[in-house]
Amino acid sequence: MYSIENQGITRPALIMQQRKIPAVFMRGGTSKALMFHRRDLPTDARLWPELFVAALGANDPYGRQLDGMGGGISSLSKVCVISPSDRPGADIDYSFFQLTPTTDLVDPSASCGNMSAAVGPFAVDEGLVSPVGTEACVRIFSTNTTRMIHSSFSLDQGEAAVDGKMSLPGVAGFGSPVRLEFKDPGGGATGHLLPTGKPIDEIRLPGAKSIVASMADAGNPCVFIQARDLGLTGAEMPDDIERNPEILESLEAIRCRASVSMGIARDIGEASRIPGIPKVAFLSPAQDMTTLAGNTVSAAECDILVRMISLGQPHRAIPVTGALCIAATARVDGSLVSGMFDTTRCGSELRLAHPSGVTSVDAKLEKRNGNWYATSATIYRTARRLMDGYVYMPAARTPGLGVVPEL
Repeated sequence: MYSIENQGITRPALIMQQRKIPAVFMRGGTSKALMFHRRDLPTDARLWPELFVAALGANDPYGRQLDGMGGGISSLSKVCVISPSDRPGADIDYSFFQLTPTTDLVDPSASCGNMSAAVGPFAVDEGLVSPVGTEACVRIFSTNTTRMIHSSFSLDQGEAAVDGKMSLPGVAGFGSPVRLEFKDPGGGATGHLLPTGKPIDEIRLPGAKSIVASMADAGNPCVFIQARDLGLTGAEMPDDIERNPEILESLEAIRCRASVSMGIARDIGEASRIPGIPKVAFLSPAQDMTTLAGNTVSAAECDILVRMISLGQPHRAIPVTGALCIAATARVDGSLVSGMFDTTRCGSELRLAHPSGVTSVDAKLEKRNGNWYATSATIYRTARRLMDGYVYMPAARTPGLGVVPEL
């Protein structure tokens, strides 16, 4: 976790009104982010948080990020840093940073699966890898989780294909599919697929109330609870949840207690300062629901309903890493998640209903010496380059940067 304060950086007098750095603005899945080449950023990575906050217009008391590239919600307040990799078996190193609209916190603790969909196309279109033929497979090393992601997609005249027939819930129109295979996704943050060693645990909340939960780490650490334990149906829309501060407070309390139980934080105070993980979601068995677009999803079209929270805000779709973690946990006997699924479907993709529609995801697990291991997890997304050029940062908001190198 970074805060741009207390970084021990000397701040010279302002020498120019604005600074600029080459950047690409991309959509990956249901998120958007600024994409930077590592070579274009300051050599001193301690300067990056200040740069990212200014570029996205974060730390905005109004929460709208109108003075930057962010969109006022967590899924639109992201940064990816890409560079060629010198690691065996990898083409690209990918580092992800999550920002929040209203604070200066820059969180590198988790990866972003949605933006992973943009990394391969970015690498091809920027000439960092040079595939031959009509298909590409870019091998991505996630520095956040120290795990590999294989990104496979079609090429169109040597560049990442954009046009296609895939409809992604939460994104208007159609695009060319990007297949993401997350290799050995378990334990990237905690070292174990089941950080507590158990498929189901008890979390004690303020007021002595206890609820059951499953805590898992696949893609990103997550804690899963039942909607009914919060007095919810599981079919609520993001605005309904956001209008209920009591529910949001309970979910944050659950997240912080799970963080301590999973070994991510030493205490509740530290857990509150690591807002990106674990992700927290409440689940309910398959039922009819209506999406944000007004479409009906029947109980027969899904296996479970998922409502996930990102940085204290209800997610309008589902984070990819959250979907992967649900799929992996569903394969673990005795977990809260597996108990909600029709076990006769465990050989097929799982269909997760979220506010924007249904996402299909698959995970493969095996048992070794009595312990569960996730060998892979797969999901499909789309991605598209939206803009490229320079991102400008006011000198008044980046006094510690001095002169930023530019191409």
